[in-house]
Amino acid sequence: MADIQNTVKNLHPLEIKIILSGKRGDELSIEKVEKALNFKSGNGNQALSWLAGKGIVEEIRRESAVFYEMTDLGRQWKEKGSAEERIIELVRIKSGLRMPDIARELGMENRDVGSAFGSLSKLGILAMDGEKQVVMSLPAEDLENGRPKTGPGAEHLALIRGLLEKGAEKSLLSESDLSPAERDAIGGMAKKRGAADAPFRQIDRETVIYGFTSEWEAVSAALRAAGITGEEAGALSPEMLETGAWKGKIFRSYNVQVPPTRLVPGRSNPYSQFLEGVKDKLVSLGFEEFDGPLVETEFWNSDALFMPQFHSARDIHDVYRIAQPEYAKSIDEPWLSNVASTHENGGKTGSRGWNYAFDMDFTRRLILRSQGTVMSAKTLPHAKIPGKYFGILRCFRYDRVDATHLPDFYQTEGIVLGEDVNLKTLLGMLEMFATEVAGAKEVKYVPGYFPFTEPSVEVHIRHPILGWFELGGSGIFRPEVVESLGVRVPVAAWGIGIDRMALMALGLNDLRELFSYDIENVRLRRSGGPGY
Repeated sequence: MADIQNTVKNLHPLEIKIILSGKRGDELSIEKVEKALNFKSGNGNQALSWLAGKGIVEEIRRESAVFYEMTDLGRQWKEKGSAEERIIELVRIKSGLRMPDIARELGMENRDVGSAFGSLSKLGILAMDGEKQVVMSLPAEDLENGRPKTGPGAEHLALIRGLLEKGAEKSLLSESDLSPAERDAIGGMAKKRGAADAPFRQIDRETVIYGFTSEWEAVSAALRAAGITGEEAGALSPEMLETGAWKGKIFRSYNVQVPPTRLVPGRSNPYSQFLEGVKDKLVSLGFEEFDGPLVETEFWNSDALFMPQFHSARDIHDVYRIAQPEYAKSIDEPWLSNVASTHENGGKTGSRGWNYAFDMDFTRRLILRSQGTVMSAKTLPHAKIPGKYFGILRCFRYDRVDATHLPDFYQTEGIVLGEDVNLKTLLGMLEMFATEVAGAKEVKYVPGYFPFTEPSVEVHIRHPILGWFELGGSGIFRPEVVESLGVRVPVAAWGIGIDRMALMALGLNDLRELFSYDIENVRLRRSGGPGY
């Protein structure tokens, strides 16, 4: 008896209502409970889960059901016509079209046109003549408004149109409500995943059916004996006190031993704070911020930086290529011609170039930005002189993940233009990053090589755990870079791994900790960086 009273005391009003509304032999589901008791969406699932945990209900069986949901493409089909309907209409009013012509006229993919034509060909509506032109197979007298009057073709098109109308009326179409012919038709038009190119999305659902256990009878009797209905008030509000509505109310018991809800105040992510601090510092020094797209061309990512197209760093294993579209439509002039001639013979820069035939197609290839320097190159044609520019840019390279390497990382990239800019200017900027931004105590400069700078310098810092590691590269842009892009003054440039600076500034030992999914660790992490 004591156990029953303890169970009753800990029941939620939602559970109480289910218990009191039921009877032996009832079969319960989430949808059935929510509809019968007017619960909000999700309340039925909560209450049945709680009751199952207390042993008052148990799972009897599971029922699988299939539903179909119309996609954005399906809504387009409903308004403009299905692929098959649009192709029939086009062929009816315009002759001499081949498959690629139809795709171009309707703005459709070749594969979609091919699939629709194959279906219409089997139905005897369309055919292909000796010149591979798509023509109507049916005689004019068998057509009405360009479509078959009767036969399998007419039935097929009517079936598709009917499904589109039903899909627009209801949010979900249940497979059990469809005829066998409709099931066959919608099955060929629906996808479970990646349904953006299909008119319907297939959704498989499993419904859990519950039943009351022997425990239910004793709990139900105890609730009725205690006069508990599930309608008891859960809290005494100021409004109830003011209006007197509390009078005659029955209140739920309250356990004063229950610990209060944990309050977790919001705060900025430490790494985001660090990045904002770097931006604030550079802006305070007179720098202007630049930014650009993640997808870039080989031209701006490498060619404009005088990196030869046969350079080993441009191997497919070092950058991520874009599958579709594979190439940009064009590159802005006169920069394309300037850069191409500089690669081939030095152009007007006084250089001998790389002495190879510049590939005008390769330069349009689309890739994920592999270095922040791409934005420095794109900024040069429009830069003010003197001028200072920077960006904090997300980059992508194929790399083995470890404590100091990630395939998806950030760089702080910058340039300083002016008649008086020299290597001393650059070293001063590098020292500021290493000591004031990263907080390093030990810094050293190492000669480096980059195809686009001369001289080139790498800056290294010493981490208390990881030891010495490279912070980034820098140098003075070569004439082949700046003069090809319309600049005639010295330009100091750097590209520094800001993720690595954050390791030092935030007191971390692994780059992966910057992007941790452990919220508790993020909350406890010490903030750092400029201004902290």
